[in-house]
Amino acid sequence: MNVPPNAPTAALAWSRPLIRALIVLNLLYAAGVLLMFVLSLIPGTLLWDALGMLFPAEHRGRIVFGLRTIMIVGIAAAGVVDRVLRQLLAIVDTVRAGDPFVSGNARRLEAIAWWVLLGEGLRLLIGAIALATTSSMPELDLDLHFSAAPWLAVLLLFVLARVFAEGARMRSDLEGTV
Repeated sequence: MNVPPNAPTAALAWSRPLIRALIVLNLLYAAGVLLMFVLSLIPGTLLWDALGMLFPAEHRGRIVFGLRTIMIVGIAAAGVVDRVLRQLLAIVDTVRAGDPFVSGNARRLEAIAWWVLLGEGLRLLIGAIALATTSSMPELDLDLHFSAAPWLAVLLLFVLARVFAEGARMRSDLEGTV
């Protein structure tokens, strides 16, 4: 596959506005989930009816509690995504400035690894809450599966952080010898 010579430059040019747009979309997501949470606290079934969710009376309390808990975890997950995107934006800025191998980027990549690890933990927590909430309802078929990809991404980010730290150290050593 032939990649046009200006493709990396074009991708870099688009990365900053794309990340900024993702930050805004993530904030809108968090605001939407927060609004749903607040609406879920209003007595009656306004939110659940609007979403077309009809719960059996014997399961209603547990399901509503589970959904509210998932909403809170979802808001926390939006915070995690915000941290990842902002760290990534800072890395993109150093790459655009022509100075990617700095110790700050090594720290940012390590922070992203920890945030992604936390995000995957939150995803598993949401799955556990969903299973616990619906365990006595066999008519619901939840497809919660394990994926190795996020865990491999975390490992890759930690390794990449180390590569950037080593690159920054080597660059510093080289500057000291010149």
